[in-house]
Amino acid sequence: MYLVGVLVVVLGVILSIALHEIGHLVPAKRFGVKCSQYMIGFGPTLWSRRVGETEYGVKAIPLGGFVRMIGMFPPRRDGSRRPDSRGRWATLAEQARRDAQREIGPGDAARLFYQRSVPKRLIIMLGGPVMNLVVAVVLLGVIVCAFGVPSTTRTVSTVSQCILPADQSTRTCTPSDPKAPAAAAGFRPGDQIVSFAGASATSWAEVQRAIRANKGTPIQVVVRRDGHLQTLTVTPAQTQRPVPTPMANP
Repeated sequence: MYLVGVLVVVLGVILSIALHEIGHLVPAKRFGVKCSQYMIGFGPTLWSRRVGETEYGVKAIPLGGFVRMIGMFPPRRDGSRRPDSRGRWATLAEQARRDAQREIGPGDAARLFYQRSVPKRLIIMLGGPVMNLVVAVVLLGVIVCAFGVPSTTRTVSTVSQCILPADQSTRTCTPSDPKAPAAAAGFRPGDQIVSFAGASATSWAEVQRAIRANKGTPIQVVVRRDGHLQTLTVTPAQTQRPVPTPMANP
């Protein structure tokens, strides 16, 4: 199961990378920019296939991806080169500029990234992050629709068997521990509380208020169990609970 979980995570990361890069690729092609490569990952190429003018492939290190667009670095307006004495970063920038110019073929003069308008370039560059947001919204919708969100109901999920001290709430019950009121009354998981102390219960908040108002007093509780109503007698008990201590400011 551990290996299956790792495999699911890896495949999820690869899929998210692929969708992110599609967010860049689709608007770039839509606006006429030539895209020579669409790659998932970095390092040595494991698999690739050319479809039209674009090479699609997967590389060995799945920690990112890229879409190679022709004309990402425009030439200087005066055609001059920045001298190497200006520093390492200037040299790297100039090298990237020269490499970008070498990628431009005879028929690519009108298909360069930097020739597009500013709004179109923004759409291309923001396509990846927007795709990430779309993926997040879709996944959140699937989780909410398939599993729901945490909420309180009148249906009993678990029944505590004993009352534990506040500083020992994580240990298991022992014969010396007092029995919990719900267990003593005969509550079972799946019981739905219909009324408490003679008053109809429509929400768990109402049941909580009624419990706090009747501590130490035997109360008649009507529950629905297996489609039938059953009356239980419970005596709410008061006990200590751990109170979170706020952290002091440094």
